Amino acid sequence: MKTYKAVPRKAMLTSALLAVLAGPAWAQDTTRDGAASSSEGLDPATLDTVQVTGIRGSLTSSMNLKRDSQGVVDGIVAEDIGKFPDTNLAESLQRISGVSIDRTSSGEGSKVTVRGIGPDFNLVLLNGRQMPASNLGNGGGGLSGSRSFDFANIASESISAVEVFKTTRADNPTGGIGATINVKTLRPLESAPVVSVGLKAVSDTSNDNLPRTLQGSKYTGEMSGIFSDTYADGRFGVMLSGSYQERDSGFNQATVAEGWATLKGNDTTDWRALPQPGQGYSDRIQNRPGADDVYGRPQNTAYNVNGVQRQRTNGQATLQWKPVDNVTTTLDYTYVENKVQQQRSELSVWFNYGPGDSTWTNGPVAAPIIYSEDMVNSDVSMGGAQLATKNTLDSLGFNVEWEVNDALTLNFDAHHSTGESKPDSPYGSAGVLGVAAFVRGKTTVDYSGDLPIINIALPPGGVQAADALVTGSVFQNSYNKSEVEQYQGRGTFKFADYSALDFGVGYTDVKNRSASAIMQRNTWGGLGTPADYDDSIWYADDMAKYFDAFSGHNDPRLTGQFLVFDFDRLINRAAQVGTASDPACPTCYVAPTEYSQDIRTNEKSKSAFLQYRTTFDWSMPLNVAVGVRYEQTDVDSTAMVRVPNGISWSSANELNIDYASESGFISDSGKYDYVLPNLDLKLDISDTLALRGSYSRSLGRAGWDQIQSGQSLADIVRTQGGSGSRGNPALEPLLSDNFDLSLEWYYGESSYASVGFFRKNIKNFISNTIVRENTGNLHTPVGGAYWNAALAAGGCGVSDMPCIRDYIFTNFNGQPGVTATGTNSAGQLTGTIVGQPGDPVAGFDITLPANQRSDHLDGWEIAVQHLFGQSGFGLAANYTKVKSGLTFDNLSLGDQYPMVGLSDSANLVAFYDKNSWQIRAAYNWRDKFLNGIGGQGPNPNYTDDYGQLDLNISYAVSDQLSLSLEAINLTDETMRTYARHTNMLRYATQTGPRYMFGVRYKF
Repeated sequence: MKTYKAVPRKAMLTSALLAVLAGPAWAQDTTRDGAASSSEGLDPATLDTVQVTGIRGSLTSSMNLKRDSQGVVDGIVAEDIGKFPDTNLAESLQRISGVSIDRTSSGEGSKVTVRGIGPDFNLVLLNGRQMPASNLGNGGGGLSGSRSFDFANIASESISAVEVFKTTRADNPTGGIGATINVKTLRPLESAPVVSVGLKAVSDTSNDNLPRTLQGSKYTGEMSGIFSDTYADGRFGVMLSGSYQERDSGFNQATVAEGWATLKGNDTTDWRALPQPGQGYSDRIQNRPGADDVYGRPQNTAYNVNGVQRQRTNGQATLQWKPVDNVTTTLDYTYVENKVQQQRSELSVWFNYGPGDSTWTNGPVAAPIIYSEDMVNSDVSMGGAQLATKNTLDSLGFNVEWEVNDALTLNFDAHHSTGESKPDSPYGSAGVLGVAAFVRGKTTVDYSGDLPIINIALPPGGVQAADALVTGSVFQNSYNKSEVEQYQGRGTFKFADYSALDFGVGYTDVKNRSASAIMQRNTWGGLGTPADYDDSIWYADDMAKYFDAFSGHNDPRLTGQFLVFDFDRLINRAAQVGTASDPACPTCYVAPTEYSQDIRTNEKSKSAFLQYRTTFDWSMPLNVAVGVRYEQTDVDSTAMVRVPNGISWSSANELNIDYASESGFISDSGKYDYVLPNLDLKLDISDTLALRGSYSRSLGRAGWDQIQSGQSLADIVRTQGGSGSRGNPALEPLLSDNFDLSLEWYYGESSYASVGFFRKNIKNFISNTIVRENTGNLHTPVGGAYWNAALAAGGCGVSDMPCIRDYIFTNFNGQPGVTATGTNSAGQLTGTIVGQPGDPVAGFDITLPANQRSDHLDGWEIAVQHLFGQSGFGLAANYTKVKSGLTFDNLSLGDQYPMVGLSDSANLVAFYDKNSWQIRAAYNWRDKFLNGIGGQGPNPNYTDDYGQLDLNISYAVSDQLSLSLEAINLTDETMRTYARHTNMLRYATQTGPRYMFGVRYKF
């Protein structure tokens, strides 16, 4: 009868040995040197020399990884050296049961969710080492607190395997509640010599669906190469790999980017509320939301088109040396660079929550079907943006593995890795230039379809270049750097009865810095006049044709005419425009060089673990692993924050915070420690049938923004107040008790079926809560003396902000806080109105992280893999069902604590692999999920269910030469995100299919 014996885990002894045993990266065998182990009973020496090729070989190796692992482990193995199943690692990982991915706006896989746990709580390792994760905020601006790793930065050509540890073990580093994901690269002493070169031509059809000035190249290229060989009778090995990829793509979006003002039907106090029956313009409202219904009014609606260019460079060098048979040293260096440029043009309309016609869906969540507001000479906004960022990752590691004798193995590993995200343009990480023509009349939007239909009452001829001028602008300089310095020592002592004791200690020092600065010119009422801008700067285009994947794009009601402009030329011109009261400002159109926010957080963790593994050789062998890990973490955070000192009303719809010239620093700290036990059981019912059970306790650390010190306020303030955020370094991490039970049937050489149940009881769940606060010294002109005088004079409604501004400028210009500067093209007075002592103190919705409550998450995973004999045909399918109490209640307007990313998912892969042909069709589906909270208060953002079909065909011309054809998003699917109702759109995104033709040659 087949039995599974304990296999040694590489590790280290005591700190006294560390200096002697200095050495690089985790060994690359399928049994692991630390966090990458997956085998219980296979011979590592045998596995080191096994080479699998093709789809069938990859699936067979993945099945064996699952079968022979301790706990629940899934993975993907390269089909051949230099050939991973997908060009993008995230898109490969989504084929695994329980794994789903987040995509970039241009449709590429980026971050992973495992068993409903979002990207921030999945730990990513490279050869067993914790990797830094650097990210910028949304749209390249602001501060990012994310710990999530972006797989779009890593090329797949040098990857040999990816392991997904769904259950926690004592010898795993901490931080992954959903999973610990270990990316393994090629090791020269553990693989056959190879020299391989690959070329690809890429055609992304989304690039063709853009205005001409936003398009990149129709065809772009990729190149990659791997060299691996051994010398000195196999005692010295060298591996070099590199890849370079260019991709030009695009995406087009319909958005309600500023979100929805969400109210109760009986609300009579909020100025944004619909009038009650019998009041105001209530006779123009059809099917008005009921008193107990929740409804939402949009702040804005827009179409935008985006051209994206990317250049990705990856390189890795690995040196291995075996000075004697029982010692292996490894020195490796990895470098990743991903440069992204994006240019956007848009057509948007803003609403003031004023009078208009509307028709509503039935409750209890009521959303507009048709929504309109009356406008006179309002702005048709046609702004543009340029984003340019550079992400880098470099990692230098040294590992030594010493097989002291037949019983004792020691391992020491040290590495220093840095991830950095920063601007890559004079305009900073994100530059936004407002443009408008003040010719907009009544504005109506139909929200009933997948694509909102915007209709604008315009003068004859529509929007003309002669009407356009620059308004406000925002240039952001955002920066994030994460450094990881990690030392891990571990060892394994094997007993004569095939039992083993794993032991180890570790130290991890993580430094994270997030910084940002904003240069904002608040000329939102218009900079100069249209006559200040040459008509040749603009050219007319039509938005409708760029949304042809959505029904409704050809609706005759759709007003799609907008102006595209030369971003550089218009900025140069805007820098020259000014008046006596508002002089030209060339420095307003470049990114600031000094940060106004700078948050530096240091996390130091010490750990130690013990794990005992044995096999009870009963009639049904039982494999047991029981362990415990101790983890202690100290957190220190220092933040530089801007000091606000006033509020200025600079345009009809927006007020802005003024800041003191000097910033202040705030520091705070926190500390926690936990004991984390684990128990893994595997009962071999027969040679083909195995029953697994696991228990473990794991922790997930809070986001960097959640444990920051200091408070920041959003620059823009609305009439109802502003928003801001602050963190808490003393937050406890999430603590999860995890239970797994699964049954696995391996009924064929490469065929199996499995069903598993999992449950996670999560404590200290961290969620943002919103607290209404005031700063005590920020006075707003809304509701102040000048405001009230305008209302008392009659003629201005409470929501008619242009009318109120004009009255104040006309009657109080020159008095404290009131400075009129001129008249815009719509005939509205321009200038600033600053809040004065005695005016109301502005309220701010401050977002705070808190350890809120406990809840659970449970689910089922079902997987089948079947090969149809020697026909070459096969299929793999899986389905994951996840359920939790951590969901969002759409009927509640208060604070909630939902779990982001929770969703069901499914995969179906059909393939043919025989002789020279390999064909794979893969369909991935993810159900609707909550992707975050935001958009005017605690509103949910749901991403609708999404399915995508990909196709890969390769043909081996000879043993050396192979050709391939790949198609991504073959059926041209679109993505959609909405709030409490499907009519409450947030984002509707169109990309397009992507095609790649490749040639690979092995010497």
